Amino acid sequence: MSDYYERLGVSRSATTEEVKKAYRKLALKYHPDRNEGSKEAEARFREVTEAYEVLRDSEKRATYDRYGEQGLRGGAGAGPGFGGFDFADAIQVFMRDFGGFGGFDEIFGGRTGGSRSREPGKGQTLRVRLPLALKDVARGVTKKLRVAVLDACEECDGSGAAPGTKPIPCKNCGGSGEERHVQRSVFGQFVSVGPCRACGGEGRVIEDVCGKCRGDGRVRTERELEVEIPPGVSSENFLTLRGQGNVGPRSGPRGDIIVLLEVQDDPRFLRDGQDLLFELPITFAQAALGAEVEVPTVEANARLTIPSGIQSGEVLRLRGQGLPGLHGHGKGDQLVRVRVWTPKKLTKEQERILRELRELEDEPPEDAGAHGEKGFWSKVKEAFT
Repeated sequence: MSDYYERLGVSRSATTEEVKKAYRKLALKYHPDRNEGSKEAEARFREVTEAYEVLRDSEKRATYDRYGEQGLRGGAGAGPGFGGFDFADAIQVFMRDFGGFGGFDEIFGGRTGGSRSREPGKGQTLRVRLPLALKDVARGVTKKLRVAVLDACEECDGSGAAPGTKPIPCKNCGGSGEERHVQRSVFGQFVSVGPCRACGGEGRVIEDVCGKCRGDGRVRTERELEVEIPPGVSSENFLTLRGQGNVGPRSGPRGDIIVLLEVQDDPRFLRDGQDLLFELPITFAQAALGAEVEVPTVEANARLTIPSGIQSGEVLRLRGQGLPGLHGHGKGDQLVRVRVWTPKKLTKEQERILRELRELEDEPPEDAGAHGEKGFWSKVKEAFT
């Protein structure tokens, strides 16, 4: 399936206004009322509306650009819930942004109306970033987070009304949260149903607002949360704390908290999935004669045997010293790339010994570079091709 930008026919740098304009055009084209109830048109209408609902929202769009659709629906450790977007959701989005404006009611005859739920809305999803060290990835870790969230106002018990008072039914809609619009045309009378403009679809209004929360029913507080990070995560993964976010308006259900994991670089290693790459400088004597050395790993140090005659650039393997798989699927290795170090300054004794060695040593074979780094001219050729 095409991505959200392709569905709307816009570039990835499109502005919100360009996104809205593209969606408006496609929504008119594929609306079922214009396509005699075509299932194919209905599916396309839902798809473009789903794309619009993500790209019009800066936070959802940023999540989508980074993680794709999997990031919106949940992924490794779950992500923000955006699954299950159906035709009813698409109609609701369409009527929310265009219903009653620009003549859409006349075009579609109010068919897409219907009763609106007066249940309090869910709180907004929060996103927080959590830095992790490579050692945290190897072991798994429990982290504590302090997050600023909106909690129900204790002064008004979340109602938004001043103590001793309570919201009253909206006089405009009679408490239904809906209002009907009757319009006539040459084709007959059409009735559309939309959210009440006086109460915003809530069905009630507050005459005397709470002084503490100013009628919102919520106040900002700090909460400390514990987050269980499983072993093997990467910066592509994130976790969802369900029902831990902001309280919804008027004591609505809590939203979620999305924890974006950011694994910090370790200057000692280069990560390649579950494997770790480490570069080890050794002396000429160690390369020629072999040696037993200690190399760092994520957890501690490990003993490594350097075979005699090893060439610069060759790779040795420490099995099981890499990172675990995200779902417990084995463990990677640590790859140790050997680099023969040449000293820039020699003592008189070192220089004397090396001069003697030069008189005794053999010329290197023609294929000596095959076991180590690529030669200079090979690198030049690769750069230009």
